[in-house]
Amino acid sequence: MTAQSLNFPTSIARVLQNAYVVSIPTKTDFRGISRREALLFEGPAGWSEFSPFIEYGAAEASRWLKAAIEGAYQEWPVAFRNRVAINATLPRIEPKEVAAFLNNFAGCTTIKMKVNDFESDADRVEAVLDAVPNAKIRLDVNGGWTLADARKHLFNYHHRFGAVFDYIEQPCADTDDLRTLKSEIPYRIAADEAIRKDLDRDFTDFADVADIAIVKWQPLGGISAARDLTSTIGLPVVVSSALETGIGISHGVALAASLENLAGACGLGTVALLESDVSLPPLVPNNGELELKRVAPDPELLSRYAATDERRVWWENRVVDIWSDVFEHELNESGWLK
Repeated sequence: MTAQSLNFPTSIARVLQNAYVVSIPTKTDFRGISRREALLFEGPAGWSEFSPFIEYGAAEASRWLKAAIEGAYQEWPVAFRNRVAINATLPRIEPKEVAAFLNNFAGCTTIKMKVNDFESDADRVEAVLDAVPNAKIRLDVNGGWTLADARKHLFNYHHRFGAVFDYIEQPCADTDDLRTLKSEIPYRIAADEAIRKDLDRDFTDFADVADIAIVKWQPLGGISAARDLTSTIGLPVVVSSALETGIGISHGVALAASLENLAGACGLGTVALLESDVSLPPLVPNNGELELKRVAPDPELLSRYAATDERRVWWENRVVDIWSDVFEHELNESGWLK
């Protein structure tokens, strides 16, 4: 299938001709981020988003650009559902702030928490259970524990809270440690960084490493690439976000809607972590769910959150550099631009 048959852009100018760069404050410091920047553009299939984190180099960010262009130029795959269950995402805030913050995630009873260790985060777990007594809690460690740390902290979490944890996300960075831990603990393990930071690995034995695969449409290179990867891995899936605007989130919802083997609520409610979405109404959970739908930005919100000229030029240059240094070569090799 050729680029032309998919109406795929054959020059970066087509991508940038109607691009907007936005800069939206976050409600709280999340992942060290206080403002979220994104480049938004429209193609024949609808609006899409390019928003790799600032520190990512061209090779890693090129997957995000592939996803963004696919989102604007190709229709979404067939959906198995038109609504997707969503988990709340809780940053590392004070326990006294937890109940009010969870009001941003209307109807969500699965809560994913960023944690460092048992000693500094157990009281936040307690606060979540006070606010949502029937909560399923997911602890996201981002690979921050050694195997010894994981054994210690998870013993303490289990001793205090028992079976309230739905799964532990990326407790260790090393896959051998994950494999060992999986055989020892009473909780499911979800893999995030172990997948998207090592996409060239052999996933045939990944069921020995984790119980659940966390996938994200931009970091994996788009919906098609993510669907292919989930098929290869063969585990139940949770689709998560990369702190995108509602435009990016809508593509994550499309990915989740197209997968038969979802493992519960998806981490696609993160527009609630931003001061505002770029669309009206904002793409935030309602009754614990998000609806599958294409999203377009509101002109007034585009204007209100427009990035400075300096930042707009920085993002446009980033796209041009990735296109010329990485992306165009790969597309030519694969036949997309022939």
